[in-house]
Order: sequence, then C-alpha cells, then structure tokens
Amino acid sequence: MTPADTGASTTVGAASAVSVPDTSDSRMAPGGPGYRRMSLALFLAGVATFALLYSTQALLPLISGDMGVTASDASWTVAAATGGLAVFVLPMSALSERFGRRTVMTASLAVAVTVGLLVPFAPSLPALVALRAVQGAALAGLPASATAYLAEEVTPRALVTAIGLFVAGNSVGGMSGRVITGWVAQEWGWRIAVGVIGAVAVACAVAFRLLLPAPKHFRAGSLRPRVLVRTVRDHLANPLLRRLYAIGALFMTVFGGVYTVIGYRLSEAPFSLPQGLVGSIFLVYLVGTVSASTAGRLVGRLGRRGALYLGGGTTAAGLLLSLASSLPLVLLGLVLITAGFFAGHAVASSAVGKTAQHGRAQASALYQSAYYVGSSAGSTVGALAFHSGGWTGTVGVGLLAVLGVMAITVTGSLAARRVTGTAAAGA
Repeated sequence: MTPADTGASTTVGAASAVSVPDTSDSRMAPGGPGYRRMSLALFLAGVATFALLYSTQALLPLISGDMGVTASDASWTVAAATGGLAVFVLPMSALSERFGRRTVMTASLAVAVTVGLLVPFAPSLPALVALRAVQGAALAGLPASATAYLAEEVTPRALVTAIGLFVAGNSVGGMSGRVITGWVAQEWGWRIAVGVIGAVAVACAVAFRLLLPAPKHFRAGSLRPRVLVRTVRDHLANPLLRRLYAIGALFMTVFGGVYTVIGYRLSEAPFSLPQGLVGSIFLVYLVGTVSASTAGRLVGRLGRRGALYLGGGTTAAGLLLSLASSLPLVLLGLVLITAGFFAGHAVASSAVGKTAQHGRAQASALYQSAYYVGSSAGSTVGALAFHSGGWTGTVGVGLLAVLGVMAITVTGSLAARRVTGTAAAGA
C-alpha cells in the first residue's frame, strides 16, 4: 500500500509486532524504559477526556424530563462540549508547540476537571450548555497534543499501537462514564451522576501528571500567527491529509448520532428499559477498546486502505442491524458500529501523525477539529432525525456518513493507482 492511499507513510505497518526496543533509536518502544508509564498515563488521559466530554450523553432523557426540554434541546449539552473542543483544538495545539505537550495536557485536564465539578450545579439548560462548552474548550488541549507527543517520543514502528492505546482509553472513558452515570442517576439523579464522573476525572488527571515521562524530543516552535497560518495552509493543501480529516469527521458523525439518540430509543417502547440498563448498554465500548488497540495488527494484514474499508463496512452492517425490533439484534448492531468506528478512527488518526512532516500538533489538531465537528453534527442532526423520523431517520444519517467514508477511501485508491502508473511510465 502506498502513502497516497490514506496519507500515511508505509513504514508503520508492523507497529504491533514490535516487542523489543530499538536500541538505535532513543525514542520509547514496547519493552523499553518509560513505555509502560507513558501508555498508562495517556490511557488515563483518554479515559478522563471521553468520560467528561460525553458525561451527559447517557443522561439526556433524564435531563429532558428534569428541565422540560426536547431531545434536540438536550442534545446541545453534548454538542456544545464537542463543538468547544473542535473550535479550540487548533489554538491549543499552537500553545503545545510553544510550551510543550505535557504542560498543555496537564493544564487542559486541570481546567476541565474543575469545570466538571461545577456542572452538577447548573441552574438551567443554557447555563449547563455554557459550562459544557467551556469544558470542551479546555479538553481541546488533550487530543492533538497527545498525538503529537506520541509522534515525537515513540518509535515510528510502535506509533499505531501507541495511538491505539490512547484511543482505547477514549473508549473506556466513554463506556465507564455512561455506565456509571446510568446507574448513579437511576438512584440519585443526573446531577449526582455527572458529579461522580467529575471526581473520577480528577483522579485520572492526577495519575496522568505523575506517570507521564518528561518529553525528550520536543523542540519549541513559534506562536507567531503567520507561522501558524502557514503551517495550517500547508496541511490543508495536502490531499492525503484532507481525506483523513474528512474520514474522521464522517466516522464521528455516525458515532455521535447513534450514541446521542440510543438512550431515547431504548427507554421508549418496545424496549422501555430503566436508566441503569440504558447506561449499561455502553459496555459495548469495550469492543472499541479491543478494536482500537489492535489497529496496528489490522493495518499490518490489510493495509490502511483495507482497514478503512473494513471499518466502514462493519459500521454500516451494525447500523442496518440496529433497525431490528429485537433487543439482542440491536445490541449486536451497536457492537458492530462501535468496533468499526474505533478501528477506523485509530487507523486514520495514526496516519495523520505519520503523514505530517512538520507542525504535527497542528496536523493532529485539524484532524481532531474535523472529528469533533463530526461529533457535534452527528449529535444535533441525529437528534433532529430521530425527532422527525424515529430511529430509522438516525440510521439514515449514519449510512450517508459511512457512504462518504467509502467514497473518500475509493478516491484515495484511485489516486494511488495514478501515482503508481505515473511512476511506472517514468521508469
């Protein structure tokens, strides 16, 4: 598979096969000094990020009832957080280029967990949405900085696996946050539930700061706007990166729409599940933990293009299966959606880190921005589609997004063939 397929170098295909550190490279590798501490630290950062970012998602029916608002109104508590992250991820990545990845990640988590402890006291929906927007903006310092940190501090052959572990932390955070809030809210209400998540995130933030090794390969960049604009322009001019950004946004449109609305569907007839069981549905995130952490092996066997086709196809199959009126089939559909999404996300995000030859934080930030724009769009459009057309409407939105992923991947395949053909003709 060529770099033109997805925007990645061909040097990372065997990432997950590495078990012995490369003594010729001072960067971290599996089995080497600091790798386990780094992996655990960023795993916990991923847990805190997704637990906080989506802390209200499983509670939307309760928020609707408590505040007397519709599903689409309540969905703004999710969309505001992901939107705030999408807007601020690029400025935060610029700060990380100047002040360091670890410094920005630590400050971001500190602000986010502080706001998380204030969220339970929001007196109204507008206040709740505003707090969530601030929280999302604070969390913007995590995703791009973490990806850039890994690209600088981890050997290229181990990069896909390392990023997969960070994404796996996202899935564990998303899962545990929703399960915990579901059962806590059933007994004590949604405000206590989000407060508990805030406390869990505080513990993760402290452990992250204590565990993460100091960077050894970071070189401070410039905060000059002209430099930032030029770097962003260079990345957006790269067709390989543009395809990856679009793929991330479309995958997240599916995921954001499905998991924003699923609580409403399962709490209504014919399922009528109590809040605790609705929250437990998010245990399927464990499937995402596995699929994200094994993305390196998947790429090694199928290539990046094949892995993206598989991720998109699995997601589409899950969407169609979720239309069934049988709860076991709906759950199986969610399993497939989750597995396909996290595999595709891990593959695309790791490809961005390898493709960018300079300004990696900005390259990752643009991916994260597109990714969370997709999340906000999915949450809002998915809720509107559910309001007007039920679960079928939400599934329709998701299928259109998956179709977009497939079309972009095909475009990359055709571009790769043209490059190969031109090279052969030149030879």
